Amino acid sequence: MIDRDLEIRTPDGDMTTFISHPEGDGPYPLILFLMDAPGKREELHDMARRLAAKGYYVMLPNLYYRRTPVFDMEAEGRDVMREHMASLSIAAVCQDVSAMLEFSTGDSAARAGAIGCVGYCMSGPFAFALAALEQRVAASASIHGVMLCSDQQDSPHLLSDRVKGELYFGCAENDVHVPEGMIEALEKHLEQVGADYRIEWYPGTAHGFVFPKRDAAYNEEAAERHWERLFDLFQRKL
Repeated sequence: MIDRDLEIRTPDGDMTTFISHPEGDGPYPLILFLMDAPGKREELHDMARRLAAKGYYVMLPNLYYRRTPVFDMEAEGRDVMREHMASLSIAAVCQDVSAMLEFSTGDSAARAGAIGCVGYCMSGPFAFALAALEQRVAASASIHGVMLCSDQQDSPHLLSDRVKGELYFGCAENDVHVPEGMIEALEKHLEQVGADYRIEWYPGTAHGFVFPKRDAAYNEEAAERHWERLFDLFQRKL
């Protein structure tokens, strides 16, 4: 595997981005890997590598770069994390993705054409929105994503009639951050607009069940199933 941690220039500054892809002949289909609230860290690098090992060019950006080049939740705490989260928006993330895609066009290891996207927790709605706003997104996954269907003006479900690719939503059964009614409303809306989607509940799981280092929430069986779903989705669509 080839791993790099580099700076990508955006209109708002330099965004540290981890890139992983196989050695050997490329180019490889591109997958955007969008972080959860605790931020870009080695645990996510390992997850990005696991995707890349299947034959993908994976990009994992630090979405907090406008506020800090590095965020350490253990050292800085949840209050700071929440402030960082509140600073993000769909518009800002779309701008960041545009910069990443522009960078990728200059890298011979990255293939042009259809791309995939996966967002965890706070980035679930970003991955959802990108499926509507970025025409290259052919497959998008939200894993225990929050705020997928709300009464906010920028709720991503309002864009779902513009989605051309396939959507996957992996939902924890016992998620304190995601009311069951929100997912029910999301499904009803997706049905109405005729979206190509799948919503899957993961029984007995809590928010964050895919992360091995989140001891209280990690569920190995469910985490492995989520990997199977991602591999299948991206293999079929990219």
